[in-house]
Amino acid sequence: MKRILILVMGALLLLAGCSTEVADYRNQQPTLDIFHYFQGKTAAWGMVQDRSGKQLRRFHVDIDGDVVGDTLTLNEHFIYDDGEKQQRIWHIRRVSPERYEGTAGDIDGVATGRAAGNAFNWRYSMNVTANGNTWLLHFDDWMYLQDGTHLFNKTAMKKFGITVGTVTLFFTRATQ
Repeated sequence: MKRILILVMGALLLLAGCSTEVADYRNQQPTLDIFHYFQGKTAAWGMVQDRSGKQLRRFHVDIDGDVVGDTLTLNEHFIYDDGEKQQRIWHIRRVSPERYEGTAGDIDGVATGRAAGNAFNWRYSMNVTANGNTWLLHFDDWMYLQDGTHLFNKTAMKKFGITVGTVTLFFTRATQ
């Protein structure tokens, strides 16, 4: 029993050592300021994949962003390949130069974010309906600024700590 416990603890330490921190990107350029990037109009194209990599859905998002003081409001309009439409309105508050908190109507609790260099890590929980069932999934978004116009986003969707799907998005910021 002691031997199994040592193996399990060793595996957990190894996995913990492999995790990426947003601070790892602090020297990457250009610097991503989400308030600046999402101010005004942004468009995105994305897909949802299951854990095996099979594409489940594709979608397009039009985003209107407005900054007032320390709050960024994102009004997102989704159109999925099957014709479904959704709207989400985020209210994201800058807590410190590198920390953020946000809420939206379909988000469970408060989302938390951290920024460094060209990267932004955004974590939140959301109830997702699939095949007639609703699941509380935990989202771990990683956004990377390519240049002043393009932003990449890869999201792991987890249930009980296990990745059950991914979302990939490509953003284009309207020139202002």
